[in-house]
Amino acid sequence: MSKIGKAIKALWWVVRNPVLLNRVLTDEDTWHSYVDKRHLLPGGLPVVELDQLIASGPITLGPMTYLDGGSLPSDMMLLAGLAEQIDSCSYFEIGTWRGESVATVSPRAHTCHTLCLSDKEMNRMGMHPRTIEAHGLFSKELENVIQLRGDSRTFDYGQLKKKFDLIFIDGDHHYDFVKSDTEKIFNHLAHEKSIVVWHDYGFHPDQVRFEVMAAILDGVGPERAPLVYHIANTKCAIFTGKKISSAPADFPVVPEAYFKTEISRHHFT
Repeated sequence: MSKIGKAIKALWWVVRNPVLLNRVLTDEDTWHSYVDKRHLLPGGLPVVELDQLIASGPITLGPMTYLDGGSLPSDMMLLAGLAEQIDSCSYFEIGTWRGESVATVSPRAHTCHTLCLSDKEMNRMGMHPRTIEAHGLFSKELENVIQLRGDSRTFDYGQLKKKFDLIFIDGDHHYDFVKSDTEKIFNHLAHEKSIVVWHDYGFHPDQVRFEVMAAILDGVGPERAPLVYHIANTKCAIFTGKKISSAPADFPVVPEAYFKTEISRHHFT
């Protein structure tokens, strides 16, 4: 079949099944091309090493479940290490999930705020009751953690009357949500020295998620975009407001460093 014939057939299927259009619009190849043309970064963000940002000594992490939707140990190490370097750190995150990330930061911070959808909204979206029950599992009893409920796109951030030192964006990872979260964070919650970290910039540490990358760069705007980096060995991107020595993205990675992990299993009491 000719290319024209294939295109006509594809259009016919989209007309018959409009939901297929969403697959076209969210296809990673489409976002890859978008990032290449708009931001001239076809391989991904420039890469910095973890030890350029945090101390290289051992960090105790936890709680961690290693279940779906959670962060990598290296992602948690990044957040914990950043919080430890900030005196009386004030932490804000979008996307509580089980509360593992905020529970990891909590002992290293003065105050923590975490935002997720209300139970009512999650019910309306058809989430499984056990998924809803799991939200905030590890953070709801922590004294310095304030649990906020609402849609990050419409939440009134001004009511907090507060700026934050360390901000973690880990909500919905589709373009419109990430872009909106990024814009609102910089407009309402970030001060001139705030560090902003985005989760799921990569599907994994050496595969870029170009839809999220596009949303981050469009959300921060042209002045901040050159100061956004990927942290090697993590799924995270970061903005510190400073120029950091970096290397071009080059995947697959041939590792020059590795991690040692000590792990123990604990039961709820």
